[in-house]
Amino acid sequence: MAVYFVVQEKVTDEEGLAAYNKAAGPTLAGMRVKPLVVDNDVQPLEGEWHGSRLVILEFEDEEAFREWYDSPAYVEARELRFASTDSRGVLAKGLG
Repeated sequence: MAVYFVVQEKVTDEEGLAAYNKAAGPTLAGMRVKPLVVDNDVQPLEGEWHGSRLVILEFEDEEAFREWYDSPAYVEARELRFASTDSRGVLAKGLG
């Protein structure tokens, strides 16, 4: 069953986020993932929204997500994201 990594962010350091993007991009190569949304200017419609950046990545299953998220290369890269954003992240299951 597909799973979705959803990250809602308030960017606090644009240069740091650029460094994260440069480091994180290659960690997705060869992984079972499909980027669905990368939006730096979302339009909140309901409730209080956190930040202006939204990322949604679709993984084939939780095993594929964990293979990427827990990989040494991404563990190192995500520290750059944590340092340059105030992030909220969830893993959500798909419908099938």
